[in-house]
Amino acid sequence: MLAMAAVAACEPAGKNLPAELDESYAPVSISAKVDAVQPGTGLVLWSENASERNAAYGKSISLEYAYCLPCQVVKGKVDGKIQYDWRPFNQWLSDVASRKHQAVVRFRYEYPGERSVDGKPGTTAVPDYIKALPDYQETYFENEDGPTWYADWTSAELQWFTKQFYADFNAAYRDDPRIAFVEVGFGHWSEYHIFGTPLQPGVNFPSDAYQKEFLTYLAGALDIPWLISIDAAESSPVVGDASLMALTFGLFDDSFMHKDHEGDYNENCWNAIGKGTRWQKGACGGEISYYTSADQKNFLNPAGMYGVTWEQASAKYHISFMIANDAPSGQYGTAARFKEASMACGYHFALTGLYANAEKTAAYITNTGIAPIYRDAYLAVAGTRSETSLKGLLPGDTLLVFIPKPTTGTDLTIESDHILPGQKIQFDADCH
Repeated sequence: MLAMAAVAACEPAGKNLPAELDESYAPVSISAKVDAVQPGTGLVLWSENASERNAAYGKSISLEYAYCLPCQVVKGKVDGKIQYDWRPFNQWLSDVASRKHQAVVRFRYEYPGERSVDGKPGTTAVPDYIKALPDYQETYFENEDGPTWYADWTSAELQWFTKQFYADFNAAYRDDPRIAFVEVGFGHWSEYHIFGTPLQPGVNFPSDAYQKEFLTYLAGALDIPWLISIDAAESSPVVGDASLMALTFGLFDDSFMHKDHEGDYNENCWNAIGKGTRWQKGACGGEISYYTSADQKNFLNPAGMYGVTWEQASAKYHISFMIANDAPSGQYGTAARFKEASMACGYHFALTGLYANAEKTAAYITNTGIAPIYRDAYLAVAGTRSETSLKGLLPGDTLLVFIPKPTTGTDLTIESDHILPGQKIQFDADCH
């Protein structure tokens, strides 16, 4: 593997071989174009909306989103082992995959005013077996976003369970191509805050000590790319702890592009916890702002919103995905604009040179997108893969990849075990 500046388009046969290749190689002609939203990138719809709009928007997105509740899949604990029933979760994943989309997963405990747990407003999604423990006692507050019960972080069982749950989840789903990303956190909507409710660390919100323990544990337990909220810059010990800052989690921002996003709280959080480089190892995403009812409907305006266009904002923060569930109901959120905006996200590969001899293929591949791909993907010739993964290839960088099989140009693909059947990772090429 060689990292280098991009090479020119393929030269005619017999001319100007790159210095890295010997004279046994000859240029190979190939033409290709990225014409679809790439797996694991783009604008995101909640699954119910994605299902309803699939005929029009199905090919304009590659990802769907939903909150997931631990209490729905945890049935108890027997002999020290958590008992699971993953069937409702699997049903959702399969429904998403049936549309050739992948899932962005977020497990949560608190959701102000939400009735999805038991029909009552603000009930936590903490498993029932923990709620039944005699020393477990939740707290309640009439939050401005809705009445809210709060998980009891004095509970040793809750602390143990929260770590073990993600380890068990990873063991069950780390190789499942139906899942693209996992968003992780505490507090309201798992966004690392309980704005409006008096914060009591270690009671209605995890203590700094537990947060450090949890995040450090998660770094070793999760293989699926995971993200935490930018709000962790203020409500967690991460920024002040070098060992936590060194972890390779990504970031999500659930009020992206609101009126005062730049130069204020949101941008400051991105800068503090991201340091401008976190996107190189961890995916960046989130949700378009709901600060006004018009934000989601207007952000796709080609002229921009609040002085910035979607393309400018996504490039600045190296966005791979962004929830935009209300955009289709606005004048700018057409399926065509959705596809255009989605294709502006994440990675974008271009083949900038292709050569072969009797035994091998040599390919120069460049990332012309705004972010890396965060899971392994490989150039392959008729199913024979390179040993070199494209994971982590930064925008503007080029790899020289060798594949132990010669190519004709028509049999070159990008393969990954982390995409769905029917999904394709494409590349641009114009080599003649």
